[in-house]
Amino acid sequence: MTLPSETRDFHQTGANRRPSPSQPSVAILLCTFNGARFLAEQIDSILMQTHTNWVIHASDDGSCDSTVKLLEAYQKSVGPDRLRLYQGPQLGFAQNFISLIKNNSIEADYFAFSDQDDIWHPTKLEKGLKKLQKIDHSNPALYCTRVRLIDTEQRCVGFSPLRKNTPSFENALVQSLAGANTMLINQSARTLMAAIPDNTPVVAHDWLAYLLVTASAGQVIYDSTPSLDYRQHEGNLIGNRTGLSANFHRIKRFVTGDFSIWNDMNSEILDSMLGYMPTQNHTLFSDFKALRTAGLVKRTRLFFKVGLYRQGPLENLLLILALVFKKI
Repeated sequence: MTLPSETRDFHQTGANRRPSPSQPSVAILLCTFNGARFLAEQIDSILMQTHTNWVIHASDDGSCDSTVKLLEAYQKSVGPDRLRLYQGPQLGFAQNFISLIKNNSIEADYFAFSDQDDIWHPTKLEKGLKKLQKIDHSNPALYCTRVRLIDTEQRCVGFSPLRKNTPSFENALVQSLAGANTMLINQSARTLMAAIPDNTPVVAHDWLAYLLVTASAGQVIYDSTPSLDYRQHEGNLIGNRTGLSANFHRIKRFVTGDFSIWNDMNSEILDSMLGYMPTQNHTLFSDFKALRTAGLVKRTRLFFKVGLYRQGPLENLLLILALVFKKI
């Protein structure tokens, strides 16, 4: 398969950008599933990054469209040293990403998650690396950003919610902070994520990254400036709804008990990672588990002791309602 004609010139420009050995290395973890429609634009935006020392590790989860042929065409063009292909476990998007995180053959200084249908801004990697390189490598660290929302024609239709509250374990226990497609993590954070037990159910890899980094007293940097265009279309596995639609789905997740189920899954993972937590966070997590099953009075007391919070007034109102109706 040849590259799409409309992206060939753009792609050739990016393909000529060879990596600089003086730059820190980045493993870009790209997971695909029937994503041929927009995949070329995603890869082209990676090729045009101002930071050039990267390798794309693409794991396809059993696509039946032309996704694999497109990946193979790009690999032939840029070389297998720049684009490596893997077969995913076919257990859903989260487990596909986890399979790359756990793959010991993938080595780098930093790791970035990539969806199959976004458009990265040219300085995405460069800006994140400038922030993370200031942090001690032994300390787990995560950089994430807001996103600009676009439609199928690349028209801006809004932005993801602005996170105004400080990132913390108290927030991570009840909410993810940003999309994984914006995230860049260091080697210590990758080691944490790779340490979760095999075949453990994962709600989402972005929430997992935020949860584990904060649980281990690592550092999270949230940048309010968008780093990519996040495409909204009917094929999104996880969308980024705004307005009334977003509010409806948030309320629905609390009412149906999805939120509680997700906390069950996250708690199971954290139980296996207690050795990575400082004493303060170990105690906080124990209190969080206790409040989930306690009576209303004790539940309320533990809630305020732990200091749980979500990002935004409506989100915190829903959290209070979840507390009252034992849905946390």
